[in-house]
Amino acid sequence: MQALHLRDVRFRYKGSTAWSLDGISLDVEKGEFVTLLGPNGSGKSTICMMANGLVPHALPGDLEGTVEVFGMDVGRHAVAQLATKVGIVFQEPESQLFSMSIEEEVAFGPENLAIPREEIRERVEWALEVVGMKGYNDRAPFSLSGGQKQRVAIAAALSMRPEILVLDEPAYALDPLGRVELYKVLRDLKTRYGMTILLAERDAEEASVFSDRIALMAEGHIIDIGSPTEMLGDVRRLRSMGLEPPQLMTVASVLNEKLGRKDLSFLSVDEAAKAISALFSSKVGRRSA
Repeated sequence: MQALHLRDVRFRYKGSTAWSLDGISLDVEKGEFVTLLGPNGSGKSTICMMANGLVPHALPGDLEGTVEVFGMDVGRHAVAQLATKVGIVFQEPESQLFSMSIEEEVAFGPENLAIPREEIRERVEWALEVVGMKGYNDRAPFSLSGGQKQRVAIAAALSMRPEILVLDEPAYALDPLGRVELYKVLRDLKTRYGMTILLAERDAEEASVFSDRIALMAEGHIIDIGSPTEMLGDVRRLRSMGLEPPQLMTVASVLNEKLGRKDLSFLSVDEAAKAISALFSSKVGRRSA
């Protein structure tokens, strides 16, 4: 069963004449890490809020097409029901944190589901350990750094034991250290726990590292979808969409142009080192011959 299934989806918010989503089709498989990559206004946030039912229940409008989360029709299930399947994290962690201690914050969701106290305690400890915040139980959320607050927000979502985690530009307001900490958590959730993740981003650098697939979005449409290498290799296209390409892809693009090649493409330092080493080894070999 697919974690998220969108087919021919159109949506416009109440009072608007413009479609925020216009003919979107997207499937996210269980255990997959998919990134929605696009500039502001491309429709990424609407898809994120649609995944947990905030759209169209809390934010009403005209919805057409099929939207299902693990087979549950979003239009026919309340946000509270979908919350048992979907955990969501927004740009600003302050908008989600309201308790006096981190433990209370992370326990809030399970408590509302009337889960037994001992199980809540186990969930809280597990979630805090996963995000690297173990031992912070009694700290007040407002005393934390931006990156720590965002990790607490993720822990609060994880304590509900969701089957898919949805993040809407979670690193937007973070400093470089906070971004590193945040994306380390996402990497661990993918590699260690097999978590299904849907990430909305406008930073191609971040999207390139962990994604199984990337969907390029613009003006309510999915322009293209494929592997990170396929989606991020066309530097000119990314820039025409208002997106800054990953630095290593930019280097690969320059090398291809200077050397008259089309096959150099890398997303990590290791890949770049191997490709460049092979390139120079081949040149030395031809000269020796």
